[in-house]
Amino acid sequence: MNQERIDRINALARKSKAEGLTEEEKAEQAALRKEYIADFRASLRGTLNNISIQEADGSITNLGEKYGNVKRNKN
Repeated sequence: MNQERIDRINALARKSKAEGLTEEEKAEQAALRKEYIADFRASLRGTLNNISIQEADGSITNLGEKYGNVKRNKN
């Protein structure tokens, strides 16, 4: 999501608190929030899929492969 769309979300939130929104603005705000949350979740999922932990025995477990259904090429 680009900064322009985030700025629009913030502008609609400020307007909502100050004077209220029209039905069209409420629909736009809901759509923008839904898009923002979807982008946030995708970003978080990508980050979590790239985490590896070192077990007590010294082995390394990639959490994306174990829990995130991510397949990696081992070249």
